[in-house]
Amino acid sequence: MSIFVFISVMVAALLHAAWNALVKNGEDKQAGMLLLTLGHAFFGLCLIPFFPIPTGQVWLWLLASGAIHTFYQLFLGFAYERGDLSRVYPIARGGAPMIVLVASLFFGIDSLGLFDLFGVLVVGLGILLLGLGVFSLDEDRKLIPLALGSAFTTAGYSIVDGMGARLMGDAFAYVSWTLVFSAIFYVPASFFITGRSVFPQNRKQISLGFLVGGTSFIAYAIVVWAMTQAPIALVTALRESSILFAMLLGYFYFHDRMTLTKVLAGIAIVIGIILTRL
Repeated sequence: MSIFVFISVMVAALLHAAWNALVKNGEDKQAGMLLLTLGHAFFGLCLIPFFPIPTGQVWLWLLASGAIHTFYQLFLGFAYERGDLSRVYPIARGGAPMIVLVASLFFGIDSLGLFDLFGVLVVGLGILLLGLGVFSLDEDRKLIPLALGSAFTTAGYSIVDGMGARLMGDAFAYVSWTLVFSAIFYVPASFFITGRSVFPQNRKQISLGFLVGGTSFIAYAIVVWAMTQAPIALVTALRESSILFAMLLGYFYFHDRMTLTKVLAGIAIVIGIILTRL
């Protein structure tokens, strides 16, 4: 992985943590996810006219991606209703690198060097360590299956979008299309589950939604582009360094509890990131 791709993924990780913090800060988490999705669709529709129209099998990857993104957003929104940013986010993001790694090796999607492999494992283990505190502290354990559902769907769309973007040959065009498909699936799904309350109630909510959507759109476009330049498993692991940014935001902004386990896990993540650069 080149230094430019590495820095780009780290910037995307910071942006990813930032939009998650904005969603967590909202009163209605599913409404926040809906606004995020609508923001995605808006920016995607603005950019689609400047990109080539998908052809052939790319449409299948886009449909699959839209469906998986919908489940990801539902799981994540409900998880944030039950736990802290510095707890839900690590569990939700922590499982994804391990799942992507196993899939990449099993299906022969990409080849990884020894340090890449070890770095991914250390990053993933460090992130998962952050989630263990839910068992020792007085927290709602119902967040665990929801956060794990988010982890599996994160792994799913990471693989699907990495392969789909490679097939299409234009990462930014692919992201524009796939996030439009995500909105097509997610809007009716969230309305069916939550009801009319999920729709924005005022201009402030709408403005925040477009800010979150724009931030998320840019972050994910960078990540998908990076997946066309480097192994998907490696990019996925580096992207999850956003855990460190989420921990800091949770501590300083939401006043989440910072334990020794969280600090040690954060150190492990940094070590894992360094290993991927060796």
